[in-house]
Amino acid sequence: MKKITLLGTGLMGAPMARRLCQAGFDVTVWNRTRAKAEALASHGARVADSAPAAVAQADAVVTLLEHGGVVHEVLFGLGTASALPRGALVVDMSSIKPREAREHAQALQARGVAHLDAPVSGGTVGAEAGTLAIMAGGDAADFARAAPVFAAFGRATHVGPHGAGQLAKLANQMIVGITIGAVAEALLLAARGGADMAQVRNAIRGGFAESRILEVHGQRMVERDFAKRGAMTVQLKDLRNALDTAEELGFEAPVTELFARLYSEAIDHGLGQLDHSALFAELARRNGLD
Repeated sequence: MKKITLLGTGLMGAPMARRLCQAGFDVTVWNRTRAKAEALASHGARVADSAPAAVAQADAVVTLLEHGGVVHEVLFGLGTASALPRGALVVDMSSIKPREAREHAQALQARGVAHLDAPVSGGTVGAEAGTLAIMAGGDAADFARAAPVFAAFGRATHVGPHGAGQLAKLANQMIVGITIGAVAEALLLAARGGADMAQVRNAIRGGFAESRILEVHGQRMVERDFAKRGAMTVQLKDLRNALDTAEELGFEAPVTELFARLYSEAIDHGLGQLDHSALFAELARRNGLD
């Protein structure tokens, strides 16, 4: 698998395209806003004028797009799927609904194209470092084919059939979104009572409360550093996707419902373009701790 096309060179796609170039793949990139893709030319990537042109000779296509509707539009609305060579593999690393992933897989398979849904966790830091956690759904043989591509990005795990990768990502985002809220609320309670919030965070690290969220997002909260890495709007989109999927499965998710409402209210209060750790700012506002 030599020729790789990457569609969507945003916050995650750009560093992942660079890693493909560094790994020695023949890389073509496309983005709806061409300027975002052109910066990758200096790293050895070819910049295509259209998505169909970008995939015409690809062995594998990696998509990193905003949501399921955009994935569907790029693959099927723009004619990209029709331009794919038979036998090619589409690896959708966007975060979308499991149902959408299954529908895309079925439509591509009818054209002789294989599909994996393989969303990631680790944010822009993991994308730059090649340490992403990758959750892949689809056929085991296609997962094995994609192994060299995944190796450029991080650690991949095959979690089940089509749609299972997206289920795993929803589980991940539920845990992340809820834990951000738990860390924020706990630190703010400590501050309200007169404790040094930074030192409280240091004190509980290494105990049962330790987590990547306490380590990374907790530090952002202490520093009030809410520059966007994982967007508040994306966190809400993922929680809503989880709730939609839960409804389809007849599953109650009351904790996720609560946090979807909290993130929604934070966005209503102007925090939408900040990092998802800015839920801290919404909880601070509610408690007069701005």
